[in-house]
Amino acid sequence: MLKNSLRIASIGGISINIHVSWVLIFILVTWTLAAGYFPQTYPNWSLPLSWTVGVITSILFFVSVLLHELAHSFVARARGLPVHDITLFIFGGVSQLEDEPETAGTEFVMALVGPLTSIILGVCFGGVWLAASGVNEPLAALGFYLAGINVWLGIFNLIPGFPLDGGRVLRSILWQATGNLQRATRWASLVGQAVAYLFILAGIWRIFNGDWVTGLWIAFIGWFLDNAASNSYRQLTVRNLLAGHTVREVMSLDCPAVSSDVTLDRLVSEHMLRSGTRCFPVIEGGLVRGLLTLHNIKGVSQDRWPMTTVGQVMTPVDGLKRVSPDEELWTAMRNMTEEGVNQLPVMDDGQLLGMLRRDNIVSFIRLKGELGV
Repeated sequence: MLKNSLRIASIGGISINIHVSWVLIFILVTWTLAAGYFPQTYPNWSLPLSWTVGVITSILFFVSVLLHELAHSFVARARGLPVHDITLFIFGGVSQLEDEPETAGTEFVMALVGPLTSIILGVCFGGVWLAASGVNEPLAALGFYLAGINVWLGIFNLIPGFPLDGGRVLRSILWQATGNLQRATRWASLVGQAVAYLFILAGIWRIFNGDWVTGLWIAFIGWFLDNAASNSYRQLTVRNLLAGHTVREVMSLDCPAVSSDVTLDRLVSEHMLRSGTRCFPVIEGGLVRGLLTLHNIKGVSQDRWPMTTVGQVMTPVDGLKRVSPDEELWTAMRNMTEEGVNQLPVMDDGQLLGMLRRDNIVSFIRLKGELGV
């Protein structure tokens, strides 16, 4: 699950989350429809009617986005790929897959089903518009708008800009042709960046022509696509570098333990500043009681350090995110990124074996790169 996200439901065992940015875009879309689009298109409507239809249309639009992502997820699960969750955010939605598709054919079907779902939804809402025309104007207006936006969403996602669905379709074709996922990802990412630059240039052109709002929005989409394309390629590169390696190979064995009754001022002056260590396992009677990190210390004002003990601010062992020594290094790094932590205790049968730190992984990747391994 993305950081700053809230779980709202579960569908077919898939957790549905909304990111804080989704709330902002939901409000923006609702306001645009209720205060702009519907009053201008249907000036005979009352203000309450415009807002009612605007809110319902916004909700159905985001339900459409969710169905788009569920189509991806259900096909992925049918092809043997576990799906953790779906998160709705500012640019639509993202399905959190546990692994990459194993074949080009699987990726092709997974990528294509999302845009097809959106286009089919557009056709269905078009049917609502036709059926309600001349009978129920608000329902017809809702159907007309959702038909257009869903078809547009489907076509937009078919743009061959990785990691859009169209870019993933392109990658699957290149993957099938070359037999090399990394090379296919690189080419698809370059096409994705080229598409992103076109969006940015189009946005700048609109800005210079006086349309600031649309221009900034298009340029922002281009910036997002550029970052997403380059990050996707880097992610695959890192994953390949870590493939076949486990936590045990890179974890730190020097884990200076502290007692829970040590005060924070002593810990900082006698241990942290001298060694540069940023986290300490708290061990009592040979058992791990918790973990103290720099984050825990920063949460206490400095004038209270002499009166505050490690045991009072540490993260208890029951609340610790932890990792197994035999877990794949790529999986562990991904979990650290998702949880927003810089280190994880490596534990087995309740015993602390070491610490996995982000800099351990970075050093390992750098060394492999320098050796050309």
